[in-house]
Amino acid sequence: MKHLCYSLFIILLFSCNSKTSKNTVEDFIYSKADVVLTINNTDNFKSNTANNHFIEQLSKTKPYTDITNTLEVLNRFNFNQRLYISLFKNKEDSLDYSFTTKVNDSTFSLDSLELTNTAVKLKNINAQKITTKQHTLYVALQNNILVGSNNKQHLEYLFNHKEKTEGLKKIIATQDKNASFSVYTNNNVLQSPFFNPDLPFKSFSKYLTFDTEVNQNKLVLNGFTKSNDSSSLINVFKNTLPQDNQLAQITPSNSNGFLSITFDQFTTFKSNLNTIYPSDSVAIDQPLFNNIIEFGEIYTNSSNAVVLNSLDIIETNEALLSQKDLIETFRGVSIFKFTKPKLFNQLLKPFVTLDNASNYCIIDQFLIFASNTETLENIIVNYQNQTTLNDRDYYTEIKKGLSSQASVLQVINPFGLEQLVQNNSQSKQKFDFKNYKSSALQFIYDTDFAHFNAIINQSKTSISNNSITEMFNIKLDHDVLNQPQFVKNYRSKQMDIMVQDVSNTLYLISNDGKIIWKKQLHGPILGQIDQLDIYKNGRLQYVFATQNRVYVIDRDGNDVSPFPKKFDDNITQPLAVFDYDNKKKYRLFVIQDNNVLLYDAKAKPVPGFKFNKTEKTINTSPKHIRIGRKDYLVFKTNDKLHILNRRGKTRVKVKIDLNWSDQPVFEYNSNFITSTTDGKIATITEKGNVSVGSLNITDKHTLASTTKTLISQYNNKLNIKHHNLELDFGNYTPAKLFYVNNKIYVSTTDTQTQKVLLFDSNGVLQDHFPVYGTSAIDLDNIDTDNNLEFVTKGESNSVLVYKIN
Repeated sequence: MKHLCYSLFIILLFSCNSKTSKNTVEDFIYSKADVVLTINNTDNFKSNTANNHFIEQLSKTKPYTDITNTLEVLNRFNFNQRLYISLFKNKEDSLDYSFTTKVNDSTFSLDSLELTNTAVKLKNINAQKITTKQHTLYVALQNNILVGSNNKQHLEYLFNHKEKTEGLKKIIATQDKNASFSVYTNNNVLQSPFFNPDLPFKSFSKYLTFDTEVNQNKLVLNGFTKSNDSSSLINVFKNTLPQDNQLAQITPSNSNGFLSITFDQFTTFKSNLNTIYPSDSVAIDQPLFNNIIEFGEIYTNSSNAVVLNSLDIIETNEALLSQKDLIETFRGVSIFKFTKPKLFNQLLKPFVTLDNASNYCIIDQFLIFASNTETLENIIVNYQNQTTLNDRDYYTEIKKGLSSQASVLQVINPFGLEQLVQNNSQSKQKFDFKNYKSSALQFIYDTDFAHFNAIINQSKTSISNNSITEMFNIKLDHDVLNQPQFVKNYRSKQMDIMVQDVSNTLYLISNDGKIIWKKQLHGPILGQIDQLDIYKNGRLQYVFATQNRVYVIDRDGNDVSPFPKKFDDNITQPLAVFDYDNKKKYRLFVIQDNNVLLYDAKAKPVPGFKFNKTEKTINTSPKHIRIGRKDYLVFKTNDKLHILNRRGKTRVKVKIDLNWSDQPVFEYNSNFITSTTDGKIATITEKGNVSVGSLNITDKHTLASTTKTLISQYNNKLNIKHHNLELDFGNYTPAKLFYVNNKIYVSTTDTQTQKVLLFDSNGVLQDHFPVYGTSAIDLDNIDTDNNLEFVTKGESNSVLVYKIN
């Protein structure tokens, strides 16, 4: 298969087509496409969309399955450059597509045995026909630009016709190259982004483009829309300025949502609207609207309500002097009859659907109109009880990602979101949207276009104190290979997660569950990943060793030159990284069986290091220990403990040789401490004196220590300082010791029962433990709150992050 893929690349390379006026990848984007999908990194795109809950729900719809089935053959390509996919309907109303990208030989790592390719001659094109059991694809190459389509006539069209693509290219040029993916869509595909059925996108604007950020529980869209057609509704905001959207202050949390429309001058807005939906002069001349800067509609299951927000409620109330026929007083609020029930539907069509506004009340600066008193009473109750949307944490959370001032703001609940998806997918499919308490979109008019923002967010369940909550569960492409760990994010001053899978792919995952990048390595990582600051500018890099390489990788997943450094002989211990004086003058220790190699941060051997090799295999990674003002470099073989100075000369001559275990050496009470193969604890002074004691552990033990706290473990026995714990019988990971927020924690995981245990330094099991997990954990505070988080392996291919509240 590999030879076939390489042959395909060679054939295309030597059958490059003659030059045309199309010289960039963007020249081959189909200008009449209904949708253009821009993917900046296909690996990250696949992983992040596969982990996102909302997209997983969308995958149940027919339009989604139609698209994914049609594009299935593209999964066989290893695209590593920006990829554009154009989607459109052909004359038979079936879905066709084309794609374009920069090409290199790795693009043709086609990952299927069920594939054939043949050379075909199309109109002025030398192309290849790629065939699978279900799909046919035609591809051609020009100027290292790969162009393909499932329709050969369309491929001919792309190469032989000079399209007017400048407009679309300008739109595409605005897309963020760091986004998970970007979308351009015209008004033929998107039915409507609005809950209001009278607001189809075809009448609202001409096109929409947006960048998308994806994590497990959230989609964030940012872009813009534009239409040069004066009959498009987006242009009713021309020459107006958006105001604060305040409808959430009056919208009950038990409603389906609301639509808010703002402007600085109602007369300007209404004049623009009147060119599209004319109103009679009597309806237009309404003093009721003189001070209105916002109106909108609250959506409920029974009857909607129209809301006006006034800058001067006293003057607006005077415009209602003829409408003071009292129906009732409810909780101190007067409810009146309104004798112009169709006014808002006539005057504010199509933004308002309520056509029977026969009752109204006034609350602060808001005038609320409805067809019945029950709707108004519900609004009054929620306002007085402070249970409006504005009082809810989930609405407060999404507001952080929105502009406070928008020409159009729509907020909907789970029912509204389901209705919206059903309408756009033309499906009655049921969706699991119960945790999407509040989803929002907004348009902010600006000169001759409108900014667009949207957030679709799974709200976090209410968290009580002294509880443990799962933050996210990320699935990898393959089974997890090693224990997930936290790493510092120098940009956010928080922490991310790193993990490797069995295909030796390294993942960087943000602390909100987004896969930032993936990188293929040449083998499993030995031990933990460390971080250093090679350039001494605060920008940290990741450093670690595999069997034959030492890697230094930057925050974006790129190798830092001259790394990776390759070795012919195997590296047999995890890389040790020291910064003796905290001056960022790093030393990298590489162990190869009994050889000790020392390099600086430029991968050059360090001159003056005198130690060469031991007589026997080194069984621990070197450690740097400082006692007082003295530095010690420590490592062991099974019969000799080496305690050296910085230059590799013996600093402490150990007076007794023992059979040393493969457990590390620690500083403990200003001495060195480690263990022997038969489970004895050995304490070594700075003068080399050795004392041996017993902790009642066997040869199959593990050891960990701070300068004051020693823990040991064997089978189901766990000793924390002087506290001896007998755990349930099981298969336990080596106990780990954490010092976080001036407190010591000890953790071990029973992989047999899949339970994570966490103790304090007194051996007390922490509240709400054990919890589910299948590997050892890493524990730290990874975000901006004061709560701790820990990461562990979940299912065979998943990474779990928990928060301890």
